[in-house]
Amino acid sequence: MSLATAPSSSADTQIRAVSVELDTVVKEYPGHRALDGVSLDVQSGEFVALLGPSGCGKTTALRAIAGLEGIDGGQIRFDGEDVSRTPTNLRDVGMVFQSYSLFPHLTAQENVEFGLRMRRVPAAERRSRAAEALDMVGLGERGARYAHQLSGGQQQRVALARALVTRPRVLLLDEPLSALDAKVRVQLRDQIRSIQTELGITTLFVTHDQEEALAVADRVAVMRAGNIEQIGTPEELYGQPATAFVADFIGLSNQVPGTVLGGQVELLGTTLALLDPSVPTGPVLASVRPEDVLIGAPGTGSAAIVTGTSFLGSHRRTRVILEDGTELLIQHEAELKTAVGDAVGIRLRGTAVGIRLRGTAVAVRPA
Repeated sequence: MSLATAPSSSADTQIRAVSVELDTVVKEYPGHRALDGVSLDVQSGEFVALLGPSGCGKTTALRAIAGLEGIDGGQIRFDGEDVSRTPTNLRDVGMVFQSYSLFPHLTAQENVEFGLRMRRVPAAERRSRAAEALDMVGLGERGARYAHQLSGGQQQRVALARALVTRPRVLLLDEPLSALDAKVRVQLRDQIRSIQTELGITTLFVTHDQEEALAVADRVAVMRAGNIEQIGTPEELYGQPATAFVADFIGLSNQVPGTVLGGQVELLGTTLALLDPSVPTGPVLASVRPEDVLIGAPGTGSAAIVTGTSFLGSHRRTRVILEDGTELLIQHEAELKTAVGDAVGIRLRGTAVGIRLRGTAVAVRPA
C-alpha cells in the first residue's frame, strides 16, 4: 500500500503533486547575489536535479522554494499560485537535509510521526501512517530503534520517511546522500527514485555529484554563479551541452585543438561538419568525450605515447600525449591493455563533439 493511496480518516489522504515555477528569482546577501534572476519550471510529478559547484546557488534556490530563505525579487509559484511570501509551514513541502537531523530521544517511529503530531493527526492514524512510511523505505522492522542504533543510511531513510509521511505537495532533497559511503549512496539514490516514481511527487534534488544527478533525474538544471546555464534531460546535457561550462562540468572531456575552415572543423585528422555554419574561420578547442576517442596500433591515426592507464572493472581509462603535447584521456574496453611508454595511434569515433569558441559550446556532426 502506498502513501499516495493509503486510506485515512482525515481529508488529506493523498499526495497532491504540484508544478513549481521560479520566475526571475533574486536572492541577495551583503556583497553577494546568490540567485541572479533564476527561472525554472518544474512540471507536476517531475524529478529535477539542481547540479553545480559549491557556491553556485543551488541550495539557496531549494531553501527559497521551501520558504527557509526570503527572496528579494521575482516569484515562486506552486500550480500558478504565488507562494513567495507564504510561511514555510503553509507551503506543504517535505525536506530532507544532508544531516539526518533526527531527534536522538525519539525512536525511528516517533521521529516519523513528529510532523503528523504537529498537524494534530489522531494518534492511531499517526502510528499507521508512520509505520507505512517506514515500510516504504525498508525500515518496517526498525521502528523501535533510536538514531544511535541505526547506520547512517538507515538514519537518512528515516529522514526520508519523515518528509514523506505528511504527504507534501513538493519533496526537496538537499544533498541527502553526501555523508554516506559510495555503495550505500547508490542504493539509497535508487530507492529515492523508485519511491518518487511510485508516488508521483514533484521533487527537486540538490547535488554537486553529476553521476547522481544524471542517474536519477528526469531533467537536470546546471547552475553557475547564481543562475542556470542549461536545463535538459541527462542525455541532452551530456550530448548537446549549450555552453563550454556545461561541456566541462558534465562528464569527462578532453580539450583538443582544431581548426574551423569553410563550415567544417578539422580535428585529429578527422573533418566534421558544423551544425552552426556561422562559426568563424580560425582555431578552436573541441570538447571530446573519452569514449569518443579510439586507441589503436601505431600508424592508425595521430601518433601518441601512453602516459598512464587505469583498470576500472568494466572498462579502462588510458592517458596519452600527442606529438604536439596535447594530452588525452581515453575510455575503452577492459580487454585492450597498454603500458606506459607504448606507442599508439589515436583517432576520433566520428560522433558529435562540442566546439569551444569564445566560451560557447557549439555542436558539430560527422562530415
